[in-house]
Amino acid sequence: MKIKPLGDRVVLKAAEVEEKTSSGIILTGNSQEKPQYSEVVAVGPGKVDENGKKIPMNVKVGQKVIFQQYAGSSVKMGDEEYTIVSQDSILAVVE
Repeated sequence: MKIKPLGDRVVLKAAEVEEKTSSGIILTGNSQEKPQYSEVVAVGPGKVDENGKKIPMNVKVGQKVIFQQYAGSSVKMGDEEYTIVSQDSILAVVE
């Protein structure tokens, strides 16, 4: 099954969490921090303003982005968990 976002929505998949600290200590599931960024897996077609002009999307599939902490909706499909956010909730692209 595939998620196809509408409007200016973006589907994000959380980045993999580090299982070791820089000093080599292995972390358990509860002590691992949530990742600060996610990967874009799908992008909607864009928003249309009140004049009918299409506003292009600023992110592309495959980019890593940082988004507002409590933004969007979480969706679980199979074993994967995704977050669907508005493009306005994306703060930065990680390069």
